[in-house]
Amino acid sequence: MLALALGAASVTACGGRPTTHHKPGTSHQEATGGNGTLLTAQDGTGHRLREVPAAGAPAVRIEARSDSEGGWNVHLLVVGFRFTPESTGGAALLGRGHARLLVDGRETARAYGPWAHVPAAAGARTLTARLLADDHTTWAVAGRPVEATVRLDAAPSAGAPTGAPSATGAAPGAGAAPGTGATPTTATAAPAGRTLTVTVTGNSVQPPPSRVELKKGERLTLRVTSDRADTLHVHGYDREIDLPAGRQGTLTLTADRTGLFEVETHESGLLLTQLVVR
Repeated sequence: MLALALGAASVTACGGRPTTHHKPGTSHQEATGGNGTLLTAQDGTGHRLREVPAAGAPAVRIEARSDSEGGWNVHLLVVGFRFTPESTGGAALLGRGHARLLVDGRETARAYGPWAHVPAAAGARTLTARLLADDHTTWAVAGRPVEATVRLDAAPSAGAPTGAPSATGAAPGAGAAPGTGATPTTATAAPAGRTLTVTVTGNSVQPPPSRVELKKGERLTLRVTSDRADTLHVHGYDREIDLPAGRQGTLTLTADRTGLFEVETHESGLLLTQLVVR
C-alpha cells in the first residue's frame, strides 16, 4: 500500500476551514465564498463566472513546449494566484484555486500546480489555461474568463492573458509569488507493481491529493472507496470504472504513456491523485 502525505497548510477563512455545506435551494457556488460576484453567465464549459475587479484579479500566462514522447509540457506563470489542491471543492477565496486546460476550446485536463502535461490531439491548434476558484467557478474580469491562450503549432510560446490584468496587477495582500501554492509531496517510484488506496468521504480525499511517480511500463492498482455512487476516471489513459456507494472499486493499468495524468471522480469532480510517468 502506498501512503501519501501533503504538507500544505489548510485554507482558512473567518477563523475556520471554508465550508462546503449549504442550505437547501441554494447552489454550492452561491453558498461558498464571499469573493466576487457570481454571474449567471458561464465560461462555455459549464462553469459559472465569478466576477472580480481588474485591480485585484489574478492573471496567468502559458509556456508550452512539445514533448518528444507526445503532447505538450505546459508551464503556467501566475500572478496574484496560488494553486490550492488541498482545498478543491471548498469555498471560493480570491487568488486561490486551480486551472483548467482546454485544447481548441475543449476541456482536456486540470492543473493543480504550475506544471502540467497535455496529451497529443490530432489537429490541435490552441491551448488555453483558465483560472478557477476552489468551488469550480471561473474567475472573470469584465464578463470574460481569466485565461491565456497559445498556438500549439508555434511551440515554445507564451500566451498573453485575456480577461485578466497585466503581470503588475497582483491581488493586494495575496502574498503569492508566481507559480507558488501548495506543493504536492512526490512519492518515490519502485520497479515493482504499486497499489494506491484512496477513500472519499463527502468532499474529503484521504490520503490528500498528491503525485505518484511511476516508471514507464510499471503497473499501478487503484483501490478507491467512495461514500456515494461515482465514477473513477484516469485522464490520458481513458480508463474508468463505476464506484458503487460504500464499496471498493479496483482499477489496474500499465503506465505505458509518459507525462502527467490526473485521477479524479466524475460526479463529485474530486482530484484523487496525479500520476507522473517518466
